[in-house]
Amino acid sequence: MLIEIAVAVLLGIFIGIFTGITPGIHVNLVAATLLAFSPILLKQFAPLTLAVFIMALAVTHSFLDTIPSIYLGAPDDENALSVLPGQRMLLRGEGYQAVKITILGTYTGLVTAICFIPVFILIANKLYPILKPYLVYALILIIIFMIFREKNWLWSFILFSISGTLGVLVFSIPNMKEPMFPLLSGLFGVSGLLISFFENTKIPAQKITKDIEFKLKELLKVLSASSIAVFFIQFFPGMGPSQGAVISSQLIRNIKDKGYLCLVGAMGTMSVVFSLVTFYTLNKAKDGSIVVMSKLTQINFNSFMIIVLTFLTAGSVAVFLTLWFAKQFSRIIIKINYKLLVISIIAFVTGMAIFLDKWTGLLVLVTAAAVGLIAPLKNIGRNHAMGCLLLPVLVYLVL
Repeated sequence: MLIEIAVAVLLGIFIGIFTGITPGIHVNLVAATLLAFSPILLKQFAPLTLAVFIMALAVTHSFLDTIPSIYLGAPDDENALSVLPGQRMLLRGEGYQAVKITILGTYTGLVTAICFIPVFILIANKLYPILKPYLVYALILIIIFMIFREKNWLWSFILFSISGTLGVLVFSIPNMKEPMFPLLSGLFGVSGLLISFFENTKIPAQKITKDIEFKLKELLKVLSASSIAVFFIQFFPGMGPSQGAVISSQLIRNIKDKGYLCLVGAMGTMSVVFSLVTFYTLNKAKDGSIVVMSKLTQINFNSFMIIVLTFLTAGSVAVFLTLWFAKQFSRIIIKINYKLLVISIIAFVTGMAIFLDKWTGLLVLVTAAAVGLIAPLKNIGRNHAMGCLLLPVLVYLVL
């Protein structure tokens, strides 16, 4: 059994590399495919083995998907906010440093989340029933604060409202396979790429540095804010790392590009860990990979501990894999015509949107890209476009 689990971890890491560095391929897609073949697989493997494979895949993916977000501007739903800060650092020759800072947040977030598991279990069991009636009001206050802290609050409100309305409409469209892919790719990926294309952007030589240019004090602030936000989002249906990153960013004053990258990295792995804890404690499966796992096996204390060790093992290996791939991307990307690269990425994302959701996906992508242009053109925070996820959750809770 031990050998079987070890092989599952290694295979999960291997597939996680592929899903992580390939734009548009999500963990949930692989998990859903595995579930479809589970009647055959369960004849050969124990349910826990399949669960370990999915969790190793999910953790590895959360590290490796940093690379397409920063180098290619193709966001996953877990790291949409990292696209613009990552691209800015890339255009300063600091793409590798951007990856290192994101991975710092990702790995320390993973370790912090594991250390806080007993605290979260206590909160889930004791405080959640008390706090539940007031959580929706807390979310409303966060949204109001997020908008009115901006000097140009009117355009911030307009962007939040338009993106939020778009999100409500997109999530109400029946039979969309991956609604978040065209939605987030348009708002945070394609829109930014279009700006770069028309500004005749050129990617400079990338610096491969050994040091991480991020202060310990800033890291502690990021981890504290992320820990609070990840507790908060676990109790809301439909809320994930992207919404958590918005919430945690509001808890830190004057957060800069590096802080955003570290924060988004931390939220990604913290969300994976606490989604498992939420399922184990409250029997609520929030994350797509957790939903699939819940249909394959029951989680007792022993299997829970095995999966936690899987998180730590896969995450530790993924750190070195991500840094290696980042070095290769840093060397390759400066040899490529940037305008041609931008056109190729937009074409790829467009093709994926059509492949996943046909012409509906294309319509969502184009509309989202148009809405995403508001932030850079009006010089306001792009985080207000996360209304595409926050407003649908709020509507769901209120109605």
